[in-house]
Amino acid sequence: YGFLPVASLGINYGQVGSNLPAPDKVLDLLSSLEITKAKIYDTNPQILTTFANSNVELIVTVENQMLAVVMDPQQALQWVTTHIKPYFPATKITEISVGNEVFTDDDTSLIGYLVPAMVSIHGALVQLGLDKYIHVSTPNSLAILQESFPPSAGSFKSQVSATMSQYLQFLANTGSPFWINAYPYFAYKDAPNNVSLDYVLFNKNPGMVDPYTKLHYDNMLYAQVDAVVYAMFRLGYSGIEVRVSETGWPSKGDPDETGATPANAAVYNRNLLRRQMRNEGTPLRPSTKLEVYLFALFNEDMKPGPTSERNYGLFQPDGTIAYNVGLSALSTTSSTSSSSSSASIFLTSSADKVKSFCNYSGIIVEICKVTQVIVFKKCVI
Repeated sequence: YGFLPVASLGINYGQVGSNLPAPDKVLDLLSSLEITKAKIYDTNPQILTTFANSNVELIVTVENQMLAVVMDPQQALQWVTTHIKPYFPATKITEISVGNEVFTDDDTSLIGYLVPAMVSIHGALVQLGLDKYIHVSTPNSLAILQESFPPSAGSFKSQVSATMSQYLQFLANTGSPFWINAYPYFAYKDAPNNVSLDYVLFNKNPGMVDPYTKLHYDNMLYAQVDAVVYAMFRLGYSGIEVRVSETGWPSKGDPDETGATPANAAVYNRNLLRRQMRNEGTPLRPSTKLEVYLFALFNEDMKPGPTSERNYGLFQPDGTIAYNVGLSALSTTSSTSSSSSSASIFLTSSADKVKSFCNYSGIIVEICKVTQVIVFKKCVI
């Protein structure tokens, strides 16, 4: 049951469970899978110590409740000195996630803490000479988007746009990626009669063509990623890489959680792994391989919410597989499902431009003032 080494693939190692294996057993499991990238949602010292001198790169997290504290540069320096410096470089910490889904958290005060906390954490890394090795960013829910379909309509919600601009400026200044937690499963669960199961599972399907870019999308995940790219374009940022911090499919759900089955979970993850093995990019950025972190390594029995929340894991806590992903089939063609549907797309246009810039992929992006629709023209780099 090996994943084969894929440079652009990582996995989320959550710990909200009562019976999870010890970190040394987890490291053995990751080694057997040949997975060399993992993300944790804290800075668990036992994990950081255990993963020392391994080949696993780690993303660690400043918990949301700490953001107000690490806004202060001295507190941030203390945090990095305590939580990062003793373990690095023996433990390959590659990034610090400052909070998780802060823009859409129920505690709206966190939004105001986010960028100052990131600036302070990065400043602490600079002071300690670690900024060249460790990036600072934050994962975002796709709920930050006002529009996401078609991808060229991508835009951020107005209530987050001011802080979002500051956040994007920080990423641009530090060369850090924009991370998104993207789950096509949710789109299917919410509208199973309108969303093609094949489209969300990466199965063979007609896909959709964005009427403005004429780019063809054969799966929802790539469309979601490109929608974020276009949303950044609208705020004037074109060179920031988008990566997927979480994506996955639950193997079990409540009666109203349509599609949460072992079969669909296996197909989604297997087809996603195929794409990662090809080092694919999205239609908008085909030459940039999309980095993806699967959610999750284990089923976590202490997570609140619907049944699906406790059943995203590839493995049970005892190390047995939760379902058969069927990785031996990776060399074959994608599985297919019987479900398919199509959607109609209606857009308006305007020649009243407010911004115009080249996105470095051969397209001039013109953002219209009235409709906020993007117009695309070829350009010479």
